[in-house]
Amino acid sequence: MTRVDVRKGLWITLFVLPGLAVVGVFILLPLFVSLFNSLFNWQQLIRGGFVGLDNFRKILLADPYRTRFFNALGNNLKWFIVTMLVQNSIGLLFGYLLSRKVAAGGFYKRIFFIPVLFSIVAVGFLWGLYLKPNGLVNAFLKLVGLPGWTHAWLGEEKIATFSVIVVNIWRWVGFPSLVFLAAIDSLPGECFEAAYLDGAREWTTFWKIVIPLIVPAITVITVLTIIGSLNVFEQVYTMTGLDGPPNYSTDTIGTLFYRTAFGSVDSGNPQIGIGSAIGVVIYLLTFVASIGSIVATRSREVEL
Repeated sequence: MTRVDVRKGLWITLFVLPGLAVVGVFILLPLFVSLFNSLFNWQQLIRGGFVGLDNFRKILLADPYRTRFFNALGNNLKWFIVTMLVQNSIGLLFGYLLSRKVAAGGFYKRIFFIPVLFSIVAVGFLWGLYLKPNGLVNAFLKLVGLPGWTHAWLGEEKIATFSVIVVNIWRWVGFPSLVFLAAIDSLPGECFEAAYLDGAREWTTFWKIVIPLIVPAITVITVLTIIGSLNVFEQVYTMTGLDGPPNYSTDTIGTLFYRTAFGSVDSGNPQIGIGSAIGVVIYLLTFVASIGSIVATRSREVEL
């Protein structure tokens, strides 16, 4: 190895170290601390004896932890399915339409992305007011002659979590739209020209050419959707509260973790061991689901 190679390696290491430090301090260290804490019994903030995997057994097999955990996990699954099918499909549609150079495309790009820049706390607080029984949404429905469509959007178990999800979709749909737009714009124009010369229709071009060629972008959006859906907290907390009302219908494993680890009216005193176990499960679910989605979509990638 020459002196030039050594210097080059040192420079690369110098630039990589800050990123590794951030990952180590803010991701890996909390993970290992959570894993360590989950193996002990805790009396509020005082660590007790070693209990091994007993805290994991409680959240998976023992009530009331099991009931709360699987109810919250089910709500996270709803977040993923609805976000994947609705938000990302709309984002793909918007991205494709914008790539067709529609009139005022630059204006629409800004309009779609503006909500992404809003504070999540402000969005949750304001939409929480709008969705109240006497809020703007119900007032608008009455104004347009649809009083039968009015609901206590955040007060009915069957629709509360979907109401929160819809608000989240409104806020985030601009992000996949621009990601898909960038992916489509990067495709070589020859692909589209050849398809049009062969008489392919717009739908055929979209389904047979665009979709296979932007699989890497779809993979990225899918992984980010998985991560976001399993780590939902702020939107639920600001719109409905920490205990996932009504009757835990909006509860997620993020809110369950918080009130278990730090205490609340529902869970009482902090239960750090069980809360840490929930945190570790969140990490594992996120990792396994993300790797699974990458493996599942990589085989569908088409190289140009």
